Amino acid sequence: MSETTAHSEELPREEAADLLQELARELREQEPAEIRVGNKMLTLSPSSLLEYGIEVEERSPMIGGDREEITVTLEWEVSEAE
Repeated sequence: MSETTAHSEELPREEAADLLQELARELREQEPAEIRVGNKMLTLSPSSLLEYGIEVEERSPMIGGDREEITVTLEWEVSEAE
């Protein structure tokens, strides 16, 4: 089974940083993580060892201004007990 919940919005830089800090706080906790995705809260069970990836893309399109994008990926195995 595969289920995806996604959300994107434009918001001030400081609010984006706050959301990242909220995510980091949840990952540090020993309990399941309560992760906000838009107006929905998801309960996830990160293991103690995570797979971490980061990708930066810089684009200069023919139309429009230059764009930059950061994608951070966190993956882990969920045990059957969880």
